[in-house]
Amino acid sequence: MPEVPRQTPLRPGRLSKKEKEYPMSEVFVCEPQGQVLRSEQDALDLIGEAIYRRVQWVAVPAERLHQDFWELSTRVAGEFVAKFANYRHGLAIVGDISVHVAASSSFRDWVREANRGRQIWFVADLAELERRLSGDASG
Repeated sequence: MPEVPRQTPLRPGRLSKKEKEYPMSEVFVCEPQGQVLRSEQDALDLIGEAIYRRVQWVAVPAERLHQDFWELSTRVAGEFVAKFANYRHGLAIVGDISVHVAASSSFRDWVREANRGRQIWFVADLAELERRLSGDASG
């Protein structure tokens, strides 16, 4: 049976490396403009898109996240990222989050802990995400 060619995401800014060199070679990159993301359903929609596109990672611009995401007491962030963990997909929050980190020591600690893991990351830009995905966390 002939091998079916793998479809690749048609998104601007998509990260890519050769499949044999790097198994998680593609990331679904959300556009900076668009619907504000807040709910578990929003997370599931992103995961569904990642599954459809056959990618393991979703990169979400920080500015797309609802203000409640940045306040841990609302539980929005926990519920949102839990969906990615449950479906074993990576989530990268891309952009400057320094205001939110400075505003809450709890949030700062959560970001630090998430960045030590392998599934939820907060990165400054897509170049940093690409370095982390390729195994070079030094920056």
